[in-house]
Amino acid sequence: MLEKLEAIYQRWLEIGRQINDPDVMADMKRYVRLNKDYKDLMPVVEAYKKYDNITANMESSRDLLYNEKDEELREMAKEEINSLIEQKSNLEDELKVLLLPKDPQDSKNAILEIRGGTGGDEASIFAGDLYRMYMKYCETKGWKVELVDATEGTQGGYKEVILNVMGDGVYGHMKYESGVHRVQRVPKTETQGRIHTSAASVVVLPEAEEVDIDLKASDIKKETFCSSGPGGQSVNTTYSAVRLTHIPTGIVVSMQDEKSQIKNLDKAMRILRSRIYEIEYQKYMDEVASRRKTMVSTGDRSAKIRTYNYPQGRITDHRINVSVYNLPGFMDGGIQDMIDQLQMAENAERLKADAIE
Repeated sequence: MLEKLEAIYQRWLEIGRQINDPDVMADMKRYVRLNKDYKDLMPVVEAYKKYDNITANMESSRDLLYNEKDEELREMAKEEINSLIEQKSNLEDELKVLLLPKDPQDSKNAILEIRGGTGGDEASIFAGDLYRMYMKYCETKGWKVELVDATEGTQGGYKEVILNVMGDGVYGHMKYESGVHRVQRVPKTETQGRIHTSAASVVVLPEAEEVDIDLKASDIKKETFCSSGPGGQSVNTTYSAVRLTHIPTGIVVSMQDEKSQIKNLDKAMRILRSRIYEIEYQKYMDEVASRRKTMVSTGDRSAKIRTYNYPQGRITDHRINVSVYNLPGFMDGGIQDMIDQLQMAENAERLKADAIE
């Protein structure tokens, strides 16, 4: 482990030198990539420096313990050594996690899709509740959220809503939300006070960049049509809505959220790239899933991952068998603790797999 840490440290120093090279600074793409690599390595380097400092202090304390004649100073050295041993052990665990291979998708923006499932109007209302929950969570993280498309439910909420979430490490956090979310409560539409079970599905995709997917113009069929629904005077008068069909895969994306055809085309292309990219990424996720038991952050999006029980004020995540009893706070965007526990469960499983290999 120490050899690997030293190699990372030397790589970090080398990147630092390259960043200040005028030739590198003139190449913006390379400069941005190196800056990202420098930032990504920083947590490992800082932990390594701290580890190195603890090791040096342990040697000094041991030297004092073996050579000092003053009993009081020897006792202080013993206490210092015991404290440093504990710190070193904790830091070794932290470093093992930091040295696990990173999913290159984690740093990307994300496409978030929420759809009402079984349960009719109540499912759409619950999809709307999830939408508000994620909006508030994104606000606490300082992420920018762009509404891509939405279809409202007849009694409120959404039959479908698609968001583009932009910020630092968005996909690495949001990927744990993919799956079926089940709700148990008395619906607003229920007149006899009976508890119903409904569901909404959440899909989180890493936003594909142009460098990730080489889309050929000849593979895309573009159609324009008049937008419908709210939108003012431009509705049904200008061909601002866009429908893209990717001929090799049959994937279809329609966009009419913006009044400008150019903006709708830009949004549609981003969604199309991400959905095509998902096909290849799903192969990777399926491979990961075959090696894991918890299915944390893996690609089975038909799996029921969480239950929101309103009568008991309880949220249960079925992947890690964890329940919390703060449903109002959770629905108000307080989902970070659950995501942290999911990340810890995944890291623990990856460490175990790494040790076996």
